[in-house]
Amino acid sequence: MSKTSIVIIIYIIGLIFGALVLNIWSADTSVYKGLLGLGWTALLLIGLFFAEKHERN
Repeated sequence: MSKTSIVIIIYIIGLIFGALVLNIWSADTSVYKGLLGLGWTALLLIGLFFAEKHERN
């Protein structure tokens, strides 16, 4: 399994955790929940960048 696939699987597990436990997508949203989702997506992009960089070398 490539590092890119592992990063994506961890991201999906985090989204499911956020949806079920933290109620990120509930009707009563806040700035904190929005920033949490945005930060998690930023971590995915950083992880994908480094995973691809290490696979090329």
